[in-house]
Amino acid sequence: MTTRLYSHPIFLEHLTPPGHPERPDRLRAIARRLEDPDFDGLDRVEPTAADEQLVLLAHPESHLERIKAAIPEEGLTRIDSDTTLSPRSFEAVMTAIGASNAAVDDVFGRKADNVFVAARPPGHHAEAEMAMGFCFFNQAAIAARYAQKTHGAERVAIIDWDVHHGNGTQDIFWSDPSVLYCSTHQLPLFPGTGAKGETGVGNIVNAPLSPRDGGSQFRDAFTSRVLPALANFRPDLVIISAGFDAHHRDPLAEINLVEDDFDWATGKLMDVAYRSANGRLVSLLEGGYDLEGLSSSVATHVKRLMKG
Repeated sequence: MTTRLYSHPIFLEHLTPPGHPERPDRLRAIARRLEDPDFDGLDRVEPTAADEQLVLLAHPESHLERIKAAIPEEGLTRIDSDTTLSPRSFEAVMTAIGASNAAVDDVFGRKADNVFVAARPPGHHAEAEMAMGFCFFNQAAIAARYAQKTHGAERVAIIDWDVHHGNGTQDIFWSDPSVLYCSTHQLPLFPGTGAKGETGVGNIVNAPLSPRDGGSQFRDAFTSRVLPALANFRPDLVIISAGFDAHHRDPLAEINLVEDDFDWATGKLMDVAYRSANGRLVSLLEGGYDLEGLSSSVATHVKRLMKG
């Protein structure tokens, strides 16, 4: 197995206010954990920034220009109560998009069996025309469109196990049967979307969890709703919106997953990728705000990707 890891120092330059949960220390904690000798076999690559025009695969030009215009020369600019931009935020998010698209190139070009992108800011709350929930552009959505445009992928599946529903990804693909979006998440919780009845054109599969649910409920949601949908869809590419804030230590939610749950889910999605997508799997970091829970869960996830 060849597992590639994309990260870059620019991701630390997207700054947030003191005490904000989506902070640079998240990536520092992950980087420290992945220094363990167990990860010596990772193929570590620094990505380059994407061309701005690639944003338009999932967002209108007006949204791109609005975010560019909001970048401050110094200090922070608030997009909403918890979503802020700093002077190098645009470079960071464009490099995150570059990493996500390069990961797609890698798995289609057989440069790697699978790829984990350790980037920030996250993306799955970014709707087609709205930045929110720490997110500005939707990297997973752009990567899916990029795979279709550049590599001829006919069916792309995005599986989102972040504890918060990916309202942005759902919004972008609501009427597009060529992309399957499956999400496990806590409900009720920010952003308030993700009920089972939200199905798009049959391509949206929400499997909400209740506060205080744990691994058995998570695995049941996967087994009963997510995996059958994937089997029917037969994706050409599997993208994971890999948030780790459903971990029991996380301060922003009330789901009680442990590292073994992420290991299990990773293995199940790798099986899907092998059966229908020639193994092609790209995993993009989303949330996860307790540094210990985040870093240990990412380590478990990456170790499973490396083992196959």
